[in-house]
Amino acid sequence: MSNKEDDNRIDHREATGLASFHFEGYELVEKVVKQSGNSGRIYLPASWIGTKVKIIRLEPVGKKELE
Repeated sequence: MSNKEDDNRIDHREATGLASFHFEGYELVEKVVKQSGNSGRIYLPASWIGTKVKIIRLEPVGKKELE
């Protein structure tokens, strides 16, 4: 695996604290995940179909329950 591939790996384990990321990209949207059956869904612009995106959770899981 090349260094570039190493830099793009994602750790899917549950985060135990805040992490800092640096990405370069073309456009940013901020959305709230909506319920969709047993999972969540985010709608993105149709022009993004077939492009690579990264999703970063900005709030801890269960935040609404803590308030």
